[in-house]
Amino acid sequence: MPRNSLEVADIFRTHGPAWRRANSGHVSLGQLKAMSAIENCRTATLGGHVATCETCNHIHIAYNSCRNRHCPPLGHTSMPCRAARCQGAAAKDWLAARQAELLPVEYYHVVFTLPGQISDIAYQNKAVIYAILFKAAAETLITIAADPKHPGARIAITAVLHTWGSALTHHPHVHCVVPGGGISDDGKWTSCRAGFFLPVRVLSRLFRRLFMEKLTTAHDAGRLQFFGDHRHLADARDFADYLRPLRKVEWAVYAKRPFAGPEAVLAYLSRYTHRVAIANSRLISCNNKGVTFKWKDYRAKGQTRHKAMILATSEFIRRFLIHVLPRGFHRIRHYGLFANARRAQNLMQMRQLLGVVAEQREAKTDDAANDNEPQVLAHPCPCCGGRMIVIETFERGEQPRAPPTPRFRTGTL
Repeated sequence: MPRNSLEVADIFRTHGPAWRRANSGHVSLGQLKAMSAIENCRTATLGGHVATCETCNHIHIAYNSCRNRHCPPLGHTSMPCRAARCQGAAAKDWLAARQAELLPVEYYHVVFTLPGQISDIAYQNKAVIYAILFKAAAETLITIAADPKHPGARIAITAVLHTWGSALTHHPHVHCVVPGGGISDDGKWTSCRAGFFLPVRVLSRLFRRLFMEKLTTAHDAGRLQFFGDHRHLADARDFADYLRPLRKVEWAVYAKRPFAGPEAVLAYLSRYTHRVAIANSRLISCNNKGVTFKWKDYRAKGQTRHKAMILATSEFIRRFLIHVLPRGFHRIRHYGLFANARRAQNLMQMRQLLGVVAEQREAKTDDAANDNEPQVLAHPCPCCGGRMIVIETFERGEQPRAPPTPRFRTGTL
């Protein structure tokens, strides 16, 4: 069955101008920039290159990607290209660095989720509340892990922020990937109990307390803003009344089963770290009824979890854009032994304690530095598997020459 070719970019190109006019004055600059980038992604507006196969003369024209971190990866393509995924090079380098840091221990996955009442005000204060979510989650793990009743050790954490649910609703939560052990006060490696990391109820209650303390501090310092139905929360007494019920309920902290080895950790990170609100592969159709896409209902069980949802096109665009992050906000962060300040030294110590021999990596020569060498694409020819050589590049707003060169026959794009 052929894969559906619909993309978020197609929806934005067709319906974006009217949506922007209808919502003028209610869309942030960051959201407008994300829309523009996605609309122009992999079009002649951004320029591109022409490549040919050395063996069969197959011709392929590829337009540059926008490299916006909110742009979905291609959900379909007969031939991958260097622009097949925005931020692709950065994601590849990031994953290579994480692979070098993997340790031969169990890894655990803990998810910290904000209650709905907090999510409502988080949308109006993304940078502040998302940062508090990161810090409260990391401090919770570090504090409980350091307790002698538990591992009693300093641990390493990689945390990734997701702000969406499967239906594109606003659902901020942090995924934390943690090695199952750490360095004790006497400098030894201390492992967690096999198959068990930390007690979820203890994590939940400490996370709730730490988050509420930091949120109240931010409010007292005037760092939060409120609009619309939440405007009254600017008053300290009203804000305290709003938070009071949340201090009496359990907050959602979910500890998943350990990963099946370090390789599974890398596979997970490759799928989730650079994820966006919705992948093109989940889109089904866009017509006068609206946008139809696949989603997963986690309250259902078995095959009934997988459903199709139809949203009015304007509502689909609105839901997509609520997940645009503030400029410069880092949604992947490292804490504890993985904190950037002493990561290299801590990794060296952990490897020594675990008896891991550091691999010697040979320096790679950069063939692209030689002007006499042709630029070779990373992927092979889809027809014969031969090398694809770049024979022409064209700038923003330009089109490739037609035909690209007289000695090559036209191939399938």
